[in-house]
Amino acid sequence: MKMKYIALLVSALCTTGTLAAKNTPGLEEKLAQLEARLESAENRATRAEAQIQALQKQQQTVVAKNPVMVESVEPVTAAAAPKLTLSGYGDIKFYGDVEYNMDAASKTGSLTSVKTSANKDWAPGNHERWDINGRLLLGFDGYRRMDNGNFAGFSVQPLADLTGKMNLDDAIFFFGTENDWKVKVGRFEAYDMFPLNQDTFVEYSGNTANDLYSDGYGYIYMMKEGRGRSDSGGNFLMSKTLDNWYFELNTLLEDGSSLFVDQQYHGTDLDVDKDVAYVRPVISWQEGDFSTAIAMESNLVNNAYGYRDTSGKWVDQSERTGYGFTMTWNGQKIDPEDGVVANLNTAYLDASDEKDFTAGVNALWHNLELGYIYAHNQIDNFNTANFDADCESDCWINDPGDYDIHTIHASYLFPNVMKMKNFNVYLGGYTSWVEAHPTDGKKRNDDRYGGRVRFKYYF
Repeated sequence: MKMKYIALLVSALCTTGTLAAKNTPGLEEKLAQLEARLESAENRATRAEAQIQALQKQQQTVVAKNPVMVESVEPVTAAAAPKLTLSGYGDIKFYGDVEYNMDAASKTGSLTSVKTSANKDWAPGNHERWDINGRLLLGFDGYRRMDNGNFAGFSVQPLADLTGKMNLDDAIFFFGTENDWKVKVGRFEAYDMFPLNQDTFVEYSGNTANDLYSDGYGYIYMMKEGRGRSDSGGNFLMSKTLDNWYFELNTLLEDGSSLFVDQQYHGTDLDVDKDVAYVRPVISWQEGDFSTAIAMESNLVNNAYGYRDTSGKWVDQSERTGYGFTMTWNGQKIDPEDGVVANLNTAYLDASDEKDFTAGVNALWHNLELGYIYAHNQIDNFNTANFDADCESDCWINDPGDYDIHTIHASYLFPNVMKMKNFNVYLGGYTSWVEAHPTDGKKRNDDRYGGRVRFKYYF
């Protein structure tokens, strides 16, 4: 390449001599310009050679680190580079978490319709239990916001549990205007009217609108019957934010008998005639650290499910209306280190042949949570003749009467395990005892207790 530059220079000098012989004006100035151009071209060629050598060294380093790819390594070109192509209609987010539990319980026989295990195939019994359960959640969210504040998006969260089954947490489509109004449709949970703070083990009434009521056991009513995440229906929710006020109306359409385990209620098997339609209005107010909310939920469809008595007369069992009130003080908003989070919750259910009242208080401070839940069940009618004989020895409610359930629960958080901000370990425990006062039958008292170690990893 340098030989070419020398030839060009010799040619230029010869030409210069000829022109000089003719005594043409400005030849020295033109010669200087030509020499400058040749020097610039030579510098560019030198830099190009250096870049080529650097790329060759980089490729040799990649091959040395990946010897199994030596025979298949090809020069990377723009046309061969892999691509991830999105629609361009908004932001896409991928995330998830791992939640695995190691449990120990005094007995598997329930005092209530409590769900202390993520394994839905686990059956109640009367022996001590050791269990490892949990699930892995994957989340995919999409969100698009316009300049005028309008937005739309979706969220889907598949679950894989240790039983080898795939489930689904949320599957939502939503749209609205930021800090104004919003519409959600799909599978999700509406406003939480009975927060348990840093709950680790006590999962009364489960986390969905299904299998909340287990016949023969006490019922911890927590305003969840119309909240959502049903396996037999979907939600439609409208909400409005106005200064410190928040208004929400959730509608849940589903097979109403999915509320009851094995479709049994008060010793009878339920027959389904119609689907139910729960409406659940919520009014919430928030100012600084303090917030409060009132709500109700009610099934609007009469004669949705029930049974026929000995005379063949239809008996409606689908009348269910609940009311709830909650207050929260969240001092961690201002002081994350020393702030206290406290909740006071109450709920009341007026249902066919049954009235239930629940109250709870809990507080969280310095990663330590402590709470107490009281529940009172008043059973007006119970068909003992048709009750499952296998349950009579272990079930508490098999006669009309009053039943009181007390629960103390606690948990402690170990954050940032191994200095990883996304890895936490929780210790949780509870003790529950029941006081049974049936109208016709023997008064009974019993207790249950258990502990859990939970591993929580976010990604």
